[in-house]
Amino acid sequence: MIKNWLSRYNLHYPRSLVYMLQASEYNIRDYLTWYHKTKNFSRVERRKKFVKTAKGLLLLMMGWAIVFVLIGLSVSILWIDTTPFKYIFLLAIVFLLPYFLAYGLVVPLLIIKIMIQLPVEYLIINRARQKLKAHNAIKIGIAGSFGKTTMREILKTVLSEGKKVAAPPHSYNTLLGISQFIKTLKGDEEILVFELGEYYPSNVRKLCDLVQPSMGVITGVNEAHLQKFKSLERTVKTIYELADYLGKRPVYVNGENDLARKNTRSGHIVYDRRRVGNWKIENPKTDLTGTSFILTRNGTKLELKSALLGLHQIGPLAASAEIALNLGLSFDQVKDGISKTMPFDHRLEPKTDNAGVITLDDSYNGNPDGVKAVIAFLASLKDCRRFYVTPGLVEMGARTKEVHEQIGRSLARASIEKVILIKNSVTQYIEEGLKEEKYQGEILWYNDALTAFASLPHLTVKGDVVLLQNDWPDQYQ
Repeated sequence: MIKNWLSRYNLHYPRSLVYMLQASEYNIRDYLTWYHKTKNFSRVERRKKFVKTAKGLLLLMMGWAIVFVLIGLSVSILWIDTTPFKYIFLLAIVFLLPYFLAYGLVVPLLIIKIMIQLPVEYLIINRARQKLKAHNAIKIGIAGSFGKTTMREILKTVLSEGKKVAAPPHSYNTLLGISQFIKTLKGDEEILVFELGEYYPSNVRKLCDLVQPSMGVITGVNEAHLQKFKSLERTVKTIYELADYLGKRPVYVNGENDLARKNTRSGHIVYDRRRVGNWKIENPKTDLTGTSFILTRNGTKLELKSALLGLHQIGPLAASAEIALNLGLSFDQVKDGISKTMPFDHRLEPKTDNAGVITLDDSYNGNPDGVKAVIAFLASLKDCRRFYVTPGLVEMGARTKEVHEQIGRSLARASIEKVILIKNSVTQYIEEGLKEEKYQGEILWYNDALTAFASLPHLTVKGDVVLLQNDWPDQYQ
């Protein structure tokens, strides 16, 4: 207890606070939530470190300025005040100094945001909106709790076989990120594909006002960001702001997701691993080399093969194929496009090391539907030992316990040989789910992810498959 309290007086405390602001993407609400949950500030920078950006260094300087001002005030009181009360003031300053610093950093941040950042962002976003309004490209918007980036990249890859296509890089899915991308457009693009991020209600509506989509894809709704949305009903309403905007224009909906399917409206086109629109899907197969299936309609057959892993990828691949055909691509172009789809960074991305151990990097997969899909994929693999490494999922809100117990039960039913859990506030529930389902494999515990990763070469042999599921940022306990 005392050690934790004294960590607020560590010389690294100001830097830790600025790092917390950086890791929270300067969201004051998220920063203060993290601050009040933190007990030991000497261990804040674990997975990542403070990055010396101009903004970060300026805030760090302001932080130290606050410290020196308070020290100067203390010395002045000690020097000038001759009453016994000066010691009470000094104790109060010493006691409150960490809080003055933590909250004091918010003040310059607010000033910077109000006086500089917001006006500049408004100009950038407004110019982007006007530029895009004059752009003649077909604009596709993608909304959902999960699978947005994968859907965007599949569409971009397939449609590029017959059209000039552009899409924001990485996970650029906010007003500012998309606006920065719009600045780079040349004007001759035929199709633009946008991922619409949702963190709070009305986010998708505002993004629709910016990108003005002419068709959309809803990849699904689940507990991702439930901590921010507070309820699944609000999550559904926010994601379906895309459908509200599009009205009677084409909207593709993931039929494998319960909440998305239940909220499907008249005219929406449902896709899953069995069909998409009027196309049926036959002979679905998946293994460590990729996924294949056949699209059939009225005697027409289209055999498709992708390097993406898992039967859950068939729906997005089939939807992309139908969208491409409807936009004028030929069967051969669609087939070539699907064949070029590859696993994306940190999304069930296979890597084989020199020892012959296959690692499936799924560290960007932080949602229940994604976890369900990868466990099903692991269950389909035979003649190998399977390792499942996870710190659990973040921002599950009131459903944290239920979601993680279900993960444990699913792992037990899949007979995964070894489950490696990182100690934190949620993995105990995975263990409870494993035990409830009478798990027969081995559970291994580690204090942090880096230690767990370092142990893997000593636990694995040639032919083993190791799944790294999700990442656990420093701001979560």
